Amino acid sequence: MNKILSLAFLVGGIILIIVGVNAMNSFSSDVSRFFTGSPTDKAVWMLIGGVVVASIGAAGTFRGAK
Repeated sequence: MNKILSLAFLVGGIILIIVGVNAMNSFSSDVSRFFTGSPTDKAVWMLIGGVVVASIGAAGTFRGAK
C-alpha cells in the first residue's frame, strides 16, 4: 500500500510539473512577465508543488524494503 501511494505522489508530481511548465508558456504568463518580469504565481506554485510532491513520491518509491 505504501508503494502504491508513493507511486501516486510521483505521478501526481510529474503531472503538476508538466502543467506548471505549460502555464509558464501561456499568454497570461507572458503578459505578467512583460509587466512584472516574472511569470504568474499560479505557474510558479505548480512547479514548486510538483517538485515537492514528486520528490516525496520518489523517496518513498525508491526507499529500501523493510
